[in-house]
Amino acid sequence: MSHERTPSAPLSSAVLAILLALMEEDKHGYAIMQFAAAPAGGSLRMGPGTLYGTIDRMLRDGLIRESGLSDDERRRYYRITGQGQAVLSAELERLNQTLAAARRAGLVPVAGRR
Repeated sequence: MSHERTPSAPLSSAVLAILLALMEEDKHGYAIMQFAAAPAGGSLRMGPGTLYGTIDRMLRDGLIRESGLSDDERRRYYRITGQGQAVLSAELERLNQTLAAARRAGLVPVAGRR
């Protein structure tokens, strides 16, 4: 049973990092973990249990799918779906609005100003 994720629901750090990783290109699990751990991916360290548990839920929710690419029979590559792109876009907009509110409140410096 597929569970539609409402665009207003905040994503977990792991889901956000996986969706961001897959926007560039199809990736296998280890490459997703490496991306997530890098500053551009959120500096999130995920162990295999978190990664593959999250991937399983995302597959069920229709946010990602297996791509069918293979360079090794043990590796599965994943691809973001249209629904995953829509959910990511909504989450990035939500985060952008939150950051703008924090800047207006003086909690975060505005870029280029001190």
